[in-house]
Amino acid sequence: MASSFFSDFGLLWYLGELKKDEFRKFKDFLKQEPLQLGLKPIPWAEVRKATREGLANLLVKHYEEQEAWNVTFSIFHKIHRKDLCEKAKKEITGHTKTYQAHIQEKFNNMWFRESVTRIHDYFDQKTTQKERESLERLFAPKETGKQPRTVVFKGIQGIGKTTFLIKLMLAWAEGSLYQERFFYVFYFCCREMKQLTQTSLAALISRDWPNSHVPLTEIMSQPERLLFVIDSFEELKHNLDEPESDLCSDWMEQRPVRVLLSSLLRKKMLPECSLLIAAAPVYPGEIEDRLVCPEIKTFLGFSESERKQYFCCIFQDRNRAMEAFSFVRENEQLFCMCQIPTLCWIVCTCLKHEMERGKDLALTCRRTTSLYTSFIFNLFTAKGTSCPDQQSQSQLKGLCSLAAEGMWTDTFVFSEEDLRRNGLVDSDIPTLLDMKALQKYRECENSYLFIHVCVQEFCAAMFYFLKSHIDHPNPAVGCTETLLFTYLKKVKVHWIYLGCFMFGLLNEKEQQKLDAFFGFHLSQEIQQKFRQCVQRIGESEHLQGEVDFLALCYCLFEMQNEAFVKWAMALFQDVTFSIVDNADLVTSAYCLKHCSRLRKLWLSIQNVFKEENANNPTFSYTSQILADSFICWHHVCSVLTTNENLTELQVSDSSLNESAFVTLCNQLRHPSCHLQKLWINNVSFSAESWFFFEVLTLSPDLKYLNLNGTALSRKDVKLLCNALSNPKCNVEELLLTNCCLSADDCEAFTWVLNSNNKLKLLNVSYNYLDKGVPLLCKALRHPDCALEVLLPTTVAVVGAFEVYFEHRPSFSGGLDG
Repeated sequence: MASSFFSDFGLLWYLGELKKDEFRKFKDFLKQEPLQLGLKPIPWAEVRKATREGLANLLVKHYEEQEAWNVTFSIFHKIHRKDLCEKAKKEITGHTKTYQAHIQEKFNNMWFRESVTRIHDYFDQKTTQKERESLERLFAPKETGKQPRTVVFKGIQGIGKTTFLIKLMLAWAEGSLYQERFFYVFYFCCREMKQLTQTSLAALISRDWPNSHVPLTEIMSQPERLLFVIDSFEELKHNLDEPESDLCSDWMEQRPVRVLLSSLLRKKMLPECSLLIAAAPVYPGEIEDRLVCPEIKTFLGFSESERKQYFCCIFQDRNRAMEAFSFVRENEQLFCMCQIPTLCWIVCTCLKHEMERGKDLALTCRRTTSLYTSFIFNLFTAKGTSCPDQQSQSQLKGLCSLAAEGMWTDTFVFSEEDLRRNGLVDSDIPTLLDMKALQKYRECENSYLFIHVCVQEFCAAMFYFLKSHIDHPNPAVGCTETLLFTYLKKVKVHWIYLGCFMFGLLNEKEQQKLDAFFGFHLSQEIQQKFRQCVQRIGESEHLQGEVDFLALCYCLFEMQNEAFVKWAMALFQDVTFSIVDNADLVTSAYCLKHCSRLRKLWLSIQNVFKEENANNPTFSYTSQILADSFICWHHVCSVLTTNENLTELQVSDSSLNESAFVTLCNQLRHPSCHLQKLWINNVSFSAESWFFFEVLTLSPDLKYLNLNGTALSRKDVKLLCNALSNPKCNVEELLLTNCCLSADDCEAFTWVLNSNNKLKLLNVSYNYLDKGVPLLCKALRHPDCALEVLLPTTVAVVGAFEVYFEHRPSFSGGLDG
């Protein structure tokens, strides 16, 4: 037998193992077997007279190699020669074992190169029983009987996706995972793949094979036994949007990397294979829409208990660890950062050093920027000294220059030439690696990256306080004004904290640190430029539509300059933002109270007051934390009573528990609230809905109420109609599109139409009113009905009103949209 299972002589060897009678039966089955596999049969005249060698040639001639082997194995089963299939499996296992040994060595090396594992022994490269069970379930058949073939791991950068995938690869290579499921598991890192211009799937597999003899046909013969692990997908900056006609199915064909990956991920190539994709949520919706039935899993990082455990590991003194943790817990943004293992290490390391130096941890933890400033300056200040030496200053300046270049050029892995260009000499590299400012990139000896992109962002921000962008060796580095607008418009998806760090370094305390370390800084010049930028935004409706208001709030929160915040917020009359966590709530509350000229406020809030958060392992919502959340929510809602210019409010797509709902209603009911228009869209009413509907009778200025998308119960409808029938209610326009109204609710509305002479427009589109239409028709005929516009939902319902329309020309009714 040839040395390779799928060598040129593989088919001939297996056919040679058949006895004469078995070979005849094999030919007979060859008449129909291809048809059952969706293939065109080989002409019988050619098969009938073929020798074993001739038949092997015919199979290869008429079918792709994989198809030829599928036909062969299928017939072997039918002529009771399963032993030959078993031989094949053993041969496959032989190659698999060789490959697994290679993977084990490669990923063991990768494990020890990854920063997280070098940082602390807290992480174990062995998968736990719980992790293995979780991984096995990923590709196990569901209750519906369907077996997932595509799984997406979503999570922010650094949350632990790559670490987890390395553990998966090691577990498979060591034989403790997917042994009955996958013959081969291939790992592709998109950060490395984006360096390639064109390649094929065969070439990608061959690159990672332990020797030059790659059994490609064997590997591809059972695609259902293949798992492709795609790491760092966001690095390609690609949303899988190629036309179907551009995709390829041939795994030997050379194509651009993006086209190749799209072909694999969209199941044009090897549709039976399984895929595990790890990605930061850059193009999440677009990617998921183009994948075939993906299972989406979200990576949450460290739970609160794991964060506490990690603090204890670093401090090695539980009391000191819990003291430090308590300061972090009070800063929602720092606490959230500690979900990310590397950032948790940064926070712990910084606070441990600060504690050893007798510093006030409350000041260090007050803002994210203050912690990063302390962390970086501690790295470059020798233990036992209070000032850095000239070499440390020079190294940090070079690091900041390198970071700025990377942020503007979307570079996160740097060559030694990149370092030299930015003022770092070869002798600086061991120092930067030892202090863990930089780390080596995987297996590339001469490539480096920052310990985390947040550290790169911070150093990039600090560059502007040391030099003008004009003095940077790379012309791609932009000015401070361009940086701010790029950040606030979210043009660059990797810029998460860069703008915040810029504003944070303008804080007086951080300016003192910069002065102590470098002896100078450009803070005044930067603050003046930022003031001009914010002024431009405040004076331009177009710019306000382009920038992210909440991103600006985060910047101002980091700055903590009360006078600047008041001035900046007074520029805004119309504000729109979405609150998705406690950090958003704290930040928006801080800024919103200073919006003295606010006229319109549109907001949504989710994941803060949902009851299930109490059982979420990622968050432990103690009574104190809940209390803090309600205080911030009260500050947000209080703009309704403290700002006399505010006349329009929209709350949409929001989850409010009973206490949060009552807090909002209390401000809406207040005599100092002068809203004229109110939108409550897709918001779940609490049991205290009566408290909201009383707002209609207590708000004389309210003329427009839009409840579109908010489900109303029978009880809610009655409360609404009671309020509308009250003489103190001045609502003229009422929109109830898609509010789950039924025919039974029409009776309550007839009462309103007969008694309310102020209501001019009613929109009940996209509800289920058909059987209730006669009641509404009757109400519309009533002489006291003042309604001028009714928007029903379907042609059928409109038709039911036609008779009424004929007798009242001033009335308008029709379809919505």
